[in-house]
Amino acid sequence: MSERAAPFHCPYCGDEDLRPNETGHGAWECHACNRAFQLKYLGLLTRGVAHTNAKEDEGI
Repeated sequence: MSERAAPFHCPYCGDEDLRPNETGHGAWECHACNRAFQLKYLGLLTRGVAHTNAKEDEGI
């Protein structure tokens, strides 16, 4: 996968009128509420993912 994911809506107003901001990687601007924001990947959580067994959840 070579392309990065883009946000679908503004985290402030919820509008979808987003465009990349010239500030740099991960920076976006919302043309509906006139705000700029930046997304940043922090990393994986150390606690991992908990898997449950469907039969155990149903009490079988």
